[in-house]
Amino acid sequence: MNLLDGREFVMVSSTASVVDPSGPTRFVYEEADGVVWGRYDGDTVAHGRFVGTRDGDLVELTYVHVLKSGERTGGRSSSRVESLGDGRLRLVEEFLFEGDDDPQVSVCEEIR
Repeated sequence: MNLLDGREFVMVSSTASVVDPSGPTRFVYEEADGVVWGRYDGDTVAHGRFVGTRDGDLVELTYVHVLKSGERTGGRSSSRVESLGDGRLRLVEEFLFEGDDDPQVSVCEEIR
C-alpha cells in the first residue's frame, strides 16, 4: 500500500520557526513500494526535496532545501503518521538540520 502517494500536507507548527498560516510550507509526497520522495516550498523555503522510506507508520527521510534568502540547508527526519478523525493524515516529525545537535519538531496536516 502506497499510503502517502499523491498526498499534500501543510506545516501547521514547528519548533524551528514561526509558521505563516497564510503561506505555510507545502509538501507533496510520492510513494512506491515503501520508497518515499517529494518536494516542498512556501513560507521561508524557495525549493526543497526529500527522499526516504516508510515502514508502517514511520517515515525516515533525508532532505535538502534552499531558503528564500539563498542559504542551502538539509538534514534528516523521522515522522510518525497519524490518522485524523476526518480521514486526513497528520505527520508528526522530529528533524535535525545537518551540523546541528538540537532536534526540532514539526506537525503537518493533509490538505484536500
